[in-house]
Formats: sequence, C-alpha cells, structure tokens
Amino acid sequence: MNYGNRFPWVLLLPSLAFASTGAGEATIPHRMMMLVLQLGVILFAARIGGILFEKMRLPGVLGELSLGIVIGPHLLGAIALPGLPQGLFPPASLGLPVSPELYGICSLAAVLLLFSVGLETDLGLFVRYSVVGSLVGLGGVVVSFLAGDLLAVACSSWLFGEPMGFLSGPCLFMGIIMTATSVGITARILSEQRKTESPEGVTILAGAVVDDVLGIILLAVGMGVITASRASGSIDWAHIGVIAGKAVGIWLVATVLGIIAARRIGAVLKSMGNPSVIAVLALGLALILAGLFEEAGLAMIIGAYVMGLSLSRTDVSHLVRERLAPTHALLVPVFFVVMGMFVDLRAFTSPTVILFGLLYTAAAIGAKLLGCGVPALLCRFNPLGALRIGTGMLPRGEVTLIIAGTGVAMGVLTGQLFGVVVFTTLLSSLIAPPVLIRLFRISRSGLKNPVAGESETPLAFAFPSARTTELVLGRLLEVFHSEGFFVHELSRSEQIFQIRKDRSVIGFRRSGRHLTFEVGKDDIPLVNTAMMEVVAELEGIARELAKPMDLSGIGRKVQDEAGSAPGRRELARHLSVSLLFPSLKADTKDGILDELMERVRTDRRVLDVEAARKAVLERESSLSTGMQHGIALPHARTDAVSALVCAVGMKHEGVAFDSIDGIPSRIFVLTLSPKSASAPQISFMSSMSQVLDAEGRQALLAAESPGEMFLALTGIDSSQVRHGILSRRSGMLRVSSADSPAPESLLLPELIEPSLKGVSAGEVIDELLNMYVKAGILSDVTEVRSAIIEREKQMPTGLEHGIAMPHGRTGQIARVQCALGVSRHGVDFGAFDGGLSHIIVLIISPFDSPSAHIRTMATLGRALGERTRERIINAGAAPEIIAAMAAGNG
Repeated sequence: MNYGNRFPWVLLLPSLAFASTGAGEATIPHRMMMLVLQLGVILFAARIGGILFEKMRLPGVLGELSLGIVIGPHLLGAIALPGLPQGLFPPASLGLPVSPELYGICSLAAVLLLFSVGLETDLGLFVRYSVVGSLVGLGGVVVSFLAGDLLAVACSSWLFGEPMGFLSGPCLFMGIIMTATSVGITARILSEQRKTESPEGVTILAGAVVDDVLGIILLAVGMGVITASRASGSIDWAHIGVIAGKAVGIWLVATVLGIIAARRIGAVLKSMGNPSVIAVLALGLALILAGLFEEAGLAMIIGAYVMGLSLSRTDVSHLVRERLAPTHALLVPVFFVVMGMFVDLRAFTSPTVILFGLLYTAAAIGAKLLGCGVPALLCRFNPLGALRIGTGMLPRGEVTLIIAGTGVAMGVLTGQLFGVVVFTTLLSSLIAPPVLIRLFRISRSGLKNPVAGESETPLAFAFPSARTTELVLGRLLEVFHSEGFFVHELSRSEQIFQIRKDRSVIGFRRSGRHLTFEVGKDDIPLVNTAMMEVVAELEGIARELAKPMDLSGIGRKVQDEAGSAPGRRELARHLSVSLLFPSLKADTKDGILDELMERVRTDRRVLDVEAARKAVLERESSLSTGMQHGIALPHARTDAVSALVCAVGMKHEGVAFDSIDGIPSRIFVLTLSPKSASAPQISFMSSMSQVLDAEGRQALLAAESPGEMFLALTGIDSSQVRHGILSRRSGMLRVSSADSPAPESLLLPELIEPSLKGVSAGEVIDELLNMYVKAGILSDVTEVRSAIIEREKQMPTGLEHGIAMPHGRTGQIARVQCALGVSRHGVDFGAFDGGLSHIIVLIISPFDSPSAHIRTMATLGRALGERTRERIINAGAAPEIIAAMAAGNG
C-alpha cells in the first residue's frame, strides 16, 4: 500500500497487531501484563513529575515529559528487573521506543485532549479570529519551512559531506519538520491558564490546526517529490496538487458541516437522558471523526478538534467536559509521559548534533515568532498579543518526532539529524511553556482595540444578607435545572456558574450578598422571571417558618444518644489541647462568647476574629445554640477561618444560655468552619453530641486541666499530642488496653456494698470512705473527704440513669481506687435528669496521676449500660456485682 499521502502515524499501524514487545515474540497475556504495569508506573511518574515542576513554578506538562525521558527505554526503562530481563519499557519494533499497545493508548489520549480543547474553544471567537488564525498558521508554516530547508542547504557540506539543493530529500525533510507545532502542549498550557477562550488562545489553536493541515500537505508533497525523484527524476506536480486540495477540502467541509449540524447532534445526545451516556457518546463521535480523518489522510487529532469545536456552542459542552474530566486526568498525562520516552539523551553527546541542534532550534524559534507574530501584528493584535501567539506556536512534540521518524524510515534522515530533531523538540518544549505563562500573566490586553462582550449585559441583584443570597442561589439553580438548562459550576471557590440551553448561555456569580449575571438581551426577561419566582417562593417559606415550631424538640434530637467510639475519633482529629479551657471567667452568655473568641485569636487558622464573632452572633440571633443537659454549641460557617476550629470551655457554676431545658449551660463548644472549603462542621458537632452523653459530660466536668479535658473527650492522653493537635495517624486514635482496663478489674470485693444505708450524699460518701479505711487503703479520710464535698458543692456528680460518681484525690495511694455502693431507696446527688442515684461509685486517685480518675470514669460510664445497671441493683453480694460488670451489656 502506498502511504505517501497519509499522516505518518498510519505507517505505524500495521505493527499494532503483531509487533513484539522486545526480542522475540511474546504471548498476548504477557503483553497485557506489561501494558498494565507500564500504565501504573506512568501514572505515578506523571503525577510526581507534575508536582515537582509545579513547585518550581514550571508547567506540570514539562514534568510529565521529563519523567517520561527518565523512565523511558533510553534510560531507566531498559534496566533489567526480576522477571523482566529487558526492563519495564524495552524498545519495540520498527524503531518505536514504546510498545504498540502503549502507543495506541497514547494516540487515544491525543484524541481526547484535542476533543476537550475543541469543547473549550469559544466558537464565536474562533470564527471571529479564523482569518487571522489561518494567516498565523500559514505564515508559521511558510517561514519555518523556508528557514529549515535553507539552513540545511547552507550546512549541507558540513552535515552530509556534499552540497545539496533546496529540493533534495534531507533538506526538504528538515524544512517540513520545522513547520510542525505541538498543539497538544500548547493546548494543555492554555487550558491550565484558562486562556483557551481568549483571543490569543483561539488564534493559537486555529493557527495550530491550520499549521497541522498545511504540515501534512507539505509532508505529502515532500514525500511525493522524493519518491518521484528516486523513480524517474521528474515530479508529477498535478498529482501532488490533487493530494493537497483533497486535504484542505476535507478539513474545511468537515468543519463547516460540523458547526451547522452541531445543535441537531446536541439534541440527539440530550435525548439519551443520562449525563454520563451523553458524554460517552460525544466522545464516541469524536473517535469516529478522528478515524475518518486519519483514513482521509489527515491527522486524527484534527478530526477530534473539529468535533469538539462543533459541540462547543451546544448546551451539553460543559456537561461533556465535566463527565470526561476523570478520563482526561487518566489518559492525557500518559500521552505526555510517552512523548518524553521518545527522547534519547545519548544523541546529545555528538558535537555535530549539539552545534547544529542549537542553530536549528534558534532558527525554529525565530521562524515561528516571525512567521506567526507578524500576521497577528498586521491584523487585530498589538505587539504583546503577537508575541503571545508566536510563543504559543513554538512547542514541538509528537508530530515533529513522528515526521522525523518517517524520514529515518525512508532513509532520508541520518541518526544524527534525528538527534537534532529531538534536541529541538526538547528545547522548544521547555522554553515555550514558561515564557507563554509569563506573557499571559501580564494583565494588559493583546488586542489593538479590546472589544468587550457587546452581546452581554450585566444584571445585578442585591439581597439583605449573604445567607439569603446563598438560599436564593441554591433555589435558582434548581429552577433553571427543572427548566431544562444544563447547570455548570465553573469555579467553586469563586462561585461562578454557567447555565446553557440551546442558544442561551448565561453566566453569573455570587459575591457576598450580590448575584451578578452576564446575559444576552434576549435572555434578560428569562432571568428576571426566574428571580421573581424564586424570591416569591422563599418569601412564602419564610412566612411558613414564622409559624410556631417545636424547636426544643428538634434541639433535643440533636443530643439523642448513639455510639461514642466514632465520635471520639472524629473529635481527636480536630481538637487542640491549646483550645481547651477548664475554667472560664465570664458569667453571661455574651461574655462567654467573647471570652472564647478572644481565646481562639492566637490560633493561626483564625484569619479574622471580629468577622468570626459576627458570624457566631448572627447564628445565635436566629436560634439559640443552648441545648440541654448543660451544654451549649455556638457555631458558624465563615471564611474568617481557614479550617475547622473548635474551642471548648467550662463554667462550673453555669451560665444562662437560653437552653432548651432551661438549665444553665456549663459546657461550651465553639465551632468555626470555613464556608467556601470542605469542613465537617455538622459531623463534628454530631460527634461532640454523642461523646457528651451523661458519662461523657461528667468526665469532662471532672477535668481540671486542658490535658484532662482532651482525655475526657477523646479517650487519649494528651502526651500523645504533638504541636497541640493530635496526629491523624490511625494508630494514635485508640487507647491501649493498658490505658483502658476491664471494668470489673477496677473493683475489689471489700470495696463493694450491695446495700447502702445513708440517705444523703454526705452520708453515702462517708460510708464509702469508711470502706477504704477498713480495707487498709486509706488511713485518714479528712483531706480527701473535704476535696470530695467541695467538688460536690461546685458541681454535683450525679449522672443520668441513677448513677453518681463522686471523686477526689489523695497522696495516700499509688493508683486509682473505686468503691461501689447500691442504694435501694436512692440518694440525691444533683443528677442532670433530676432523678435519684442508686449506683454510687466513689473514685479516689493519686495526685501524681491527674487524668486517672477521668479514664476510670469513662471506662465505668461505658460499662454501666441499662442491663448492667439492672443486674447490679438486683445483686445481693459483691461477687454478683463484679460478675455483672464483667458480663457487661451482653
């Protein structure tokens, strides 16, 4: 078959089915095994390279190319590994540096990349700048071809040992190679910089497409000239003209037809209903058109770009981009890593390659800047815009290497000249992206006469507060979606949206309490009508909410008990020991809030204390956060913090906080989380409510230091905390068995009384203390009794469900001790639920272990479930009580 008029990639296709991955044949399973291993390594290499170069403020694509060079068959890829004697990336057949399978995936990635670029292109701007884009592409090709060919002619005696003419094979190929532009690299840079839809970006892409089409035509012409010269010494210019006309005609006709039929294609895709199906079928169309272009003698990537460009003005374009984003993130980095694998650094050891490579690279850069920049300067652009366009046309890549490979395969180019091409490809691809980024960072327009979007009109709405605006925005998006619009969130952080349906394209953004629309005049009534309906609906909802509601019932449900283990893990990730305060000084609600806000001022995550305080007070004004059982949970979402911040304070005397049950609040949990970033405020507060059950509240109120508070809330000793915040490693989130002894091991038979006689809290405490004396554990109870009674005066130790845990410290013991008694008639220990206590546990701990009693209270509190309490109350002797504790709730 004659491939003279085909794109060079076709020369490689026959090898796809039968080529070996190395020396000798390999089975299909082995080749598939190699493919999956290679892809896995490539994905990691692409990400690592991207991260490294981005940290150096260089484009991530260069990192992907560089890592491809490193892991490719010319360097690390050919090193023998166990089970892989030829390495992970052995050279393939036909001089291809990678396996045909991997090259096939790379080709698919190139199609996806150009399809995505086409989708991102503003068709109106493309048409507006199609003339200048064509002139840019034509100028770049003509000047580059002449520069490359004439430079080769001038250096032919040095390079080839004899003088050569303008139409000689090597000189023609060096000219054709210089014309190629890597639209993939430029498109990636434009996409990352969000300049695809700028006038310069559209012109660059249009010029690159023209550049590729003309380059393919030149390749066909050049190969025809070389073939004819070899065969008969004469050239059939008529046949070559037919080939060139066919290529241009197919490209133009396909583009025009695609644009005309785009809306019908979009309607057919929308009829499929499912967004994922729409995206997949759109990609299928791009693949089909890419294949047809390849069959017609044009590049696959041009067909993919034409399909993307055709669909760019349909209302499904953003949807397709969003749904294909994961596939794009998977395949496109593979493309650039594999392109890096084509580079053989050993070719750079030759002085001829280096010297001529520098000359050839300088000529290539100058030719593109001159050939593309001058037409742009003569049309709509100023010098800055022209320089951006010329720089955007500089990179060489996949097309350059493949054309050079074709020349080597035909015997026209030597290995040294191929090394020159590799040198130019690498250098131009390294120089262009950072320069292009710097040029686009200049805020000035690149146009001589900047044109605003004359078809769009700003339409602004202001609302009473940012919270109201947020509610309106959410409902407005729902309304547009129900009307058949495709809603796209272009920027989450900046809250920029776009809605599209048929010919309507409406962009809008939220800023504080304002919504601003950029809308065509024909769509202004649509936006006003939708806004009126949304506001009317929300006003109706506001009137409904003004009616009496059982807010206390809702608040009580927040503190419904649940398993506390997940809650403790959640708290441990976000609590800071430095933001735990066992003794607040304020005695009013506003005073408590002010004191907590002042305490968090030193936390680096708090960016603006006054703004955060205002947000908390706004939330408090709508509905008090005073819950029940002495807990208050003030909170707010605000961008005055960069991450979730929590401060916990206690006031043992209690402060009126407008709580649900009317009981003064003693525990205050202030939670601040960012509004525009992901932060688990709701789940964190839910976890805090789970942990602060009856036992948890008692354990926390017994704490006398920040470390003890941290232990009571998380079950983790504060000595495990680094830099004030717990490590996120899962191994740090569990208390060891040594720290959490079995509940029954805390009780001695001689410290258990199944039938207490005391009728008051003081009498029961004395009765239990006497048990310590009789057991020889304490010799004098005066000091410890005073501490226990004082603690009871400050804060009663009665829990819910008939449990009380009075406690105190003494220097007479070395480890924590517990005495348990059962009161059949019940004793008033000031329980939160107002009930009498029937199970009283008196905990004595040493002075040098301040957190021991908290750990013990937490252990016993978890053990004293409903069934265990019932067994203890019905027990008649100490062994039965110990057995009940051992059996737990099972």
